[in-house]
Amino acid sequence: MNLDLTGKTALVCGASQGLGLASATEIALLGANVIAVSRNKEKLQRTIESFDTSRGQQHHFLALDLSNTEEVKQAVSGLLQTINTIHILVNNAGGPPPGPMIDTNAAEIEKAFRTHVISSQIMAQLIVPGMKAAGFGRIVNIVSTSVKQPINGLGISNLVRAAVANWAKTLANEIAGFGITVNNVLPGSTNTQRLDSVLSKQATEQHINKEDFIRKTAAAIPAGRMGEPSEFGAAVAFLCSPAASYINGINLPVDGGKTGCL
Repeated sequence: MNLDLTGKTALVCGASQGLGLASATEIALLGANVIAVSRNKEKLQRTIESFDTSRGQQHHFLALDLSNTEEVKQAVSGLLQTINTIHILVNNAGGPPPGPMIDTNAAEIEKAFRTHVISSQIMAQLIVPGMKAAGFGRIVNIVSTSVKQPINGLGISNLVRAAVANWAKTLANEIAGFGITVNNVLPGSTNTQRLDSVLSKQATEQHINKEDFIRKTAAAIPAGRMGEPSEFGAAVAFLCSPAASYINGINLPVDGGKTGCL
């Protein structure tokens, strides 16, 4: 099985923590050069120092706010002046604030669309020409199992994750002939700061002890536990590899079997 990404360059968004960090770490372990993206420059500097360099990889970072689409366009355009080809794009951004859809402010929806949908479109338009020239490209979007089964209390997230998934499927059909695949990976309950925040809020709203609520949540997963970020990152890295060249346009849940539909 060819999992070798030596000589490839990956741009990984939201790479300073959580699922983005786990994905970037696993992609680097397969030999790729990683450009880590997030808003915090100091955290990014520490992050890239943790990536594997055993195959001569050279890692860089780009401090960027994905909700600022003009900043995204300028920063990625500038990056491509020095790095000719980005072979792998991992789209990932922090989840929108939780809450019921009926109580959601329209401005928050607009911000979420800029962050998750518009910025992904801008980066793809800039990066895909290089992928086409190289005859190799991987776009992986970190979304949510809400793509298949909306999650109560995550109104904005349900909306924008579905938009990203449909954007990705459309793009997958358009560019597969150039050796480029586009796939979505759907995390279930995984031990991250984001999940801890969501579960804490839900436990408070239901007047349940947080630890008891977490145990109850884990018990509802067929695997009987929460996932680890590294398990999710391994799935993302595999989809980026040459071995996954004929996997295109899919939604892959990494959720211990929790999602109730096919």
